[in-house]
Order: sequence, then structure tokens, then C-alpha cells
Amino acid sequence: MLKAELLEIIASGESSGVEFKRDDVRPEQIGKEIVAMTNLKGGRLLLGVEDDGTISGIQRADTEEWVMNIFASKIHPMLLPFYEEVAMDGGKRVAAVTFTEGPSKPYVLRHEGREEIYIRVGTTSRLATREQQARLHEMGGMLHAELLPVSGAGLDALDRQRLSDFLDHITRDAAMPQSEAEWYGRLSALGFMTDGPGGVPVCTIAGILLFGQAPRRFLRHAGIRLMIFEGKEKTYDARYDRVLDSPILSLWTKSGDSGRVRSGDGLLDKADAILKPYITDESDEIGEGFRRDAAPRFSREVIREILLNAVAHRDWTRFTDIELVVYADRLEVTSPGPLPNTMTIEKMIAGQRSPRNLLLVDVLRDYDYVDARGIGIRNKVIPRVRKMTGRDPIFEETDDYLKTTVPAAGATI
Repeated sequence: MLKAELLEIIASGESSGVEFKRDDVRPEQIGKEIVAMTNLKGGRLLLGVEDDGTISGIQRADTEEWVMNIFASKIHPMLLPFYEEVAMDGGKRVAAVTFTEGPSKPYVLRHEGREEIYIRVGTTSRLATREQQARLHEMGGMLHAELLPVSGAGLDALDRQRLSDFLDHITRDAAMPQSEAEWYGRLSALGFMTDGPGGVPVCTIAGILLFGQAPRRFLRHAGIRLMIFEGKEKTYDARYDRVLDSPILSLWTKSGDSGRVRSGDGLLDKADAILKPYITDESDEIGEGFRRDAAPRFSREVIREILLNAVAHRDWTRFTDIELVVYADRLEVTSPGPLPNTMTIEKMIAGQRSPRNLLLVDVLRDYDYVDARGIGIRNKVIPRVRKMTGRDPIFEETDDYLKTTVPAAGATI
């Protein structure tokens, strides 16, 4: 690192990814900051810099060895930092310790026989709450939220016809379960039910989402909030504002010689049916049969793909609904939670895959909702939006959500 680059970082001050410290503090204080930043997006620790940005310089003769010992003894799992020292004016030196976002979250500080999980909030490092710890475990692959039990949701909360179709046509079971115990055993093995408090069988989040008769009765954030506005901003007089409640999977039934028939009552089907009259504009020109032709404002295929991604990859530890909002000039889909694991918007656009909810993705693939490649954003969404509008969709990620904005055909955002 060049001196000029370091001075620029110091001039910008501390942030969620930059921390200033003297090198005469206790090792656990250093470890706390490293753990917090690693549990976020990684960062840089500057030793020999005061909180106000004044350069005091490192005092230890063995600063590098001291830092590496902190990483080895205080931080778990193991991290490999990059250490360098930069010469400053007056013979002072600043140590810059750089480390990336950890893939094995949550990272903990080991001190006095305890393991403590810290997170970064702005320029401070705080002990993670129970909910924050759960999200970190999920991000690190140690917790799969889709397999968590849903209190109060017994076998009767699931649609038996949907389940029978799944066992008959997807898993190809030779015979249907006959008793409640048999049903529970089969669904538990598939990840759709589990033991709840006191050993009482209950549905998992995945089971309720895929097969629940009324998922929001037991899981309040299981729906899609669909809002439609006349103008370019949210107002009180929405043309449509409702939270849709339905299992993700449509009901498939047998109907004579036609074989399996899809009812179209799944969550995504309902959203599509409601949206149809709002995503097209009537042309000013009269076509054949004295009818006005309808010009699409948005691609149904694009909306379907974005909603699928939201349902399949959202963070189910966040207690808010997926939100789909249609404005005069754009459409926005907000999926609760940031991208999973170490996924970034750039990686997503490039076609990398990192599913958060493996069971949901597998079942949606079984029903041909998603393809085996899992690169719909790159191969479907971006090309179709670009062809229809001449622009790209906009992806925005925060710690709380991933928002996708699709411009309307002929509109300027």
C-alpha cells in the first residue's frame, strides 16, 4: 500500500469496514473488531492511528507477530489476513491489516473460556442479538432456516392433495402413507415436517411454503405483498394493495385423458393473474376487428423470474413479506435479506449460483419452476429487459433487502 493511499483511507475516517487502533491495547479488543468486520463484509484494521485520525505510529517491535497470534488464538474459525507496514512522516509506521469477508460465519472471539459473536454496526462493534446470530449461522451454512419448525402448524395445515401429487409424480412413491404416523415419517424424511416443542410433529418453513393450505395463518411473512399505483410514487389511493396468501406450488389433479392438470392457484400464478391487466397499455391505434392492440409495459417472464428468485432465495429469518410494486414508470421487487453467503450483485449477474434455501430450490426445480442451470438473471431477466426497454434492470442490495427495479417500456427512470 502506498503512503498516499493510506492517507486517503485515514482521511475518510472509520467506517463499517475500517477501524483505527493503537497497538498497545489488549488483544481481545483487536480481536473484537476483526470478528465484527469479518461477520460483515471484511475490512481493514489500521494500527498506529488514533480514533480522530492522528497518526501515532506503532510502538511494538514485533507488531506483525503480535497480530498473527491474535488471529491464531482469539479468532475462530481461522482467518488469513494480509499484513503490511507503511512508512509515514517523522519515522512513524502504520500497520495495515486487511481481511476479507469470512465464508464460515459466524466468526467468534475466544476469550476467557467464552466464545462471543460480534457484528459491525456503522463504526461500532456490538454483540450480536439472537436473531442476528441466526442469520450469521444461516449465511455460513450452519443453519437452514427453511428447515426450522413452524409452531402450531401440524399435518392438517398442509394440503393433502398437493402432497399426494408430489409423492406420486415427483418422488414416485409406490404407495401413499395411510396413517398420520406414516405421513409424518415420510414428510419428516423429506424435510417438510420435524419435531416441534415437546416432540410434537410440526411443519417446517419449507413444508408450509410449498404445501400449506393457508401459509400466512402460521407464517405471517409467507406471502407476497402486491401494490399497484397510478403514478411514480407510493400514495394512499393505490389501485391494488393486498398480501397474497397461497402455497408456492399449484394444485395438480388428474383429469380424464388429459393427465395431470395444473389449477393455477399457486402463489406465483395468483400474482401473475392479478398483474395481467396492469402491465399492458392499450395502443392508440385500432387494429383488426376494431380492437385496440395491447402494448406490454413489462415482461411477464421477467416478473416471474424475479419473483421466483425472491421466493427461493430470500432470508426466511426476516419477518417481512416479499414486496412487488408496480408504478407508472417501473416495477420493483424487494426480497427480504441480503444476498446469501458471499454472493454479490456482480457474481449474480455473472451467473454464479449460491442458493440459500436448498430444499425449496430442489422442489421448485422438480416442478419446472426453475431450470437446472439456475442462471435466470443473466440469461433471461437482463437480456429481455434490455431488449424491451433499451436499459438494464437495477439491482440494489442492503443489509436488509435485495431490490430489483425493472423500467417500464417507453418510460424513463
